[in-house]
Amino acid sequence: MRKGMSHGARSAMFAPLDQLGRAEAVTERLVDAITFGLLADTERLPSEAELAAQFGVSTVTVREALVALRQLGLVETRRGRAGGSFVKAPAGPSTQSWQDALRAVSLGDLRDIGDHYAAIAGAAARLAAERSSTEDIQRLELAAADMRGATGAEIARAERQFHLEVAAAAQSPRLTREEVQLQRACGGLLWLPLTPGERGALTTHREITAAIARGEGDAARELTEEHVLDALALLAELHLDLVTP
Repeated sequence: MRKGMSHGARSAMFAPLDQLGRAEAVTERLVDAITFGLLADTERLPSEAELAAQFGVSTVTVREALVALRQLGLVETRRGRAGGSFVKAPAGPSTQSWQDALRAVSLGDLRDIGDHYAAIAGAAARLAAERSSTEDIQRLELAAADMRGATGAEIARAERQFHLEVAAAAQSPRLTREEVQLQRACGGLLWLPLTPGERGALTTHREITAAIARGEGDAARELTEEHVLDALALLAELHLDLVTP
């Protein structure tokens, strides 16, 4: 997996907090950045002072957040000249955990999740086709390529990062934040590392990227909505298998 994130994605993830001094909010943002794959495994985090400046909080607040991240097993702190806080990407959910989560929701809930996500992701793709820069397209191409050879949790992270990069390419901070919130709420369920696997998603991501690069907003939106709804259909089938005696 490549390291780093686009300026738009970084701006959304590291924007100043609405309420200052909240270690929980800083922790949540950093957990999102790590689980979405925006911060890569072994990547060194910015210093406490840099994080404090980006989030608009005190260094004490950042320090508390890093303690929480270490307790969650998402950050490792090393001492010495080459020390600092380094990302520890999480393993994917166990089969039992995602089955329990999927069993707990209804088909109506799944449909509602898919409709909401498809609307946001589709709108982002359409706007990205109208507004994206050459650099944005390059970022999308790299994000699409991340699906090649991905396995297990890497598949889910590549899916989530690709759609976040699409939202960032739409040049809408509010839309990017909405994508982040939706991924936090349902992305872990929607983008499970399940069949048809990385090959189909790699092709779809490339098709979406190509439509955005050509400035074909309607095509980019339709492809994205179909991609989300295909994932939803697979979840619905799995849900029925789990709840049917």
